[in-house]
Amino acid sequence: MPADSLSTKETISPDVELPPLKSEEPTHEVPDGGLRAWMTVLGGWISLFTTFGNANSFGVFENLYVLEGASSASNISWIGSTQLCLMFSMGLISGKLFDAGYFHSSQIVGIVIYLVCTFMLSLAHFDKYYQLFLAQGLGVGIGIGLLFLPALAIQGHYWKKRRALAMGLVLTGSAVGGVVYPIMMNQLLFKTNLGFGWCVRIMGFMDTGLLVLAKLLMTTNRPPNRQSAPKPDIGSILTDWPYVIAVLGAFFVLWGLFFPYFYLQLFCNLKGLDPTLAFYSLAIMSAAAVPGRTIPNLLADQYGQFNALSIMSLASGGLIFAMFGIKDTAGVVVFALLYGFCSGAFVSLAPPTMAVLARDVSEIGVRMGLGFFIVGFANLTGTPIVGALLKQDYPWWKAIVFSGASTSFGAVLIVVARQMMVKRKGTNLV
Repeated sequence: MPADSLSTKETISPDVELPPLKSEEPTHEVPDGGLRAWMTVLGGWISLFTTFGNANSFGVFENLYVLEGASSASNISWIGSTQLCLMFSMGLISGKLFDAGYFHSSQIVGIVIYLVCTFMLSLAHFDKYYQLFLAQGLGVGIGIGLLFLPALAIQGHYWKKRRALAMGLVLTGSAVGGVVYPIMMNQLLFKTNLGFGWCVRIMGFMDTGLLVLAKLLMTTNRPPNRQSAPKPDIGSILTDWPYVIAVLGAFFVLWGLFFPYFYLQLFCNLKGLDPTLAFYSLAIMSAAAVPGRTIPNLLADQYGQFNALSIMSLASGGLIFAMFGIKDTAGVVVFALLYGFCSGAFVSLAPPTMAVLARDVSEIGVRMGLGFFIVGFANLTGTPIVGALLKQDYPWWKAIVFSGASTSFGAVLIVVARQMMVKRKGTNLV
């Protein structure tokens, strides 16, 4: 038989080791720990301490601007709500950039925008509402939006089994920031003669060092075969009904969730409660969010993200209605502790719940980004609606009913999404 007609089976010895085909590239391992993983957690923690922690302290600025006569409570709420909206909705852009491999570039741009606009805020005047809105609402909001989601999504490069815990630990940064920033800004604004401009500049100088450190600590751990990774299919994501209903649920929850963060300090002042208590009310709430963003996430890794998210969202809605019973100092403290824990847990559980619905690591950024974009509009409109309901005579019952009903309805939708996931996976641990 001619040599060139021999089959492969006949001419190649079974003892010869063939090289792997190009399509058989090694799968990418998620380390679930290690020095780089923990450094990235720390970097994300510092980033959210600075940005989301600052956003959590807007109640201090709401109180200041209202008392200084900058505008109505509703108009001032648009500053903070725009900031919160952009923090979430910019995730559609930052998530796409993250998936495309531009994590470091988007971080640098976000830091620059955030810091420039913070220092521009220090030059704003109370009688020029547009200056406050452009600098603090629009500019700082865009900067936070470019930094927020990637600081969470990058944890998916290093964590799989303990992803919810890792994201929860990162989000405790925003809770600790929500303690530090209100106390710091209240002390600087109301206990010193520095003036608004220098108070904001001091905050800006501190933020500069922290954000640079955060950027240096965070590194990517991208799969080596990214070219062959599946492209996220937006169509299939938008027809994944547990994901869609969960996002709608998060929208309604967030429509009412930030009402206490914006108005609790003003609520205490106008109710004639202890001024010192009003001074520290936001800090108490944010302090309670620290365990709220760790303990439920730790349990979620064992018992399911949807289970934990459902419980915390239902509890948050019920606690808003409990504001009807606040009559004294003890009531404010108990409410702030419980609400800080439950609302903080919701915020920290929502991202890993969206991430766990992803079919591939390449979808994490776009799933979170798309979800954040949608719920961002709840943050944009929720607190201004509350401000409009309060008007000039501050009928607090209207704000409580709106926020409590919205949060509770969103919690019910999340429970529905949870039931759909139970049927899909055949287990209650979802």
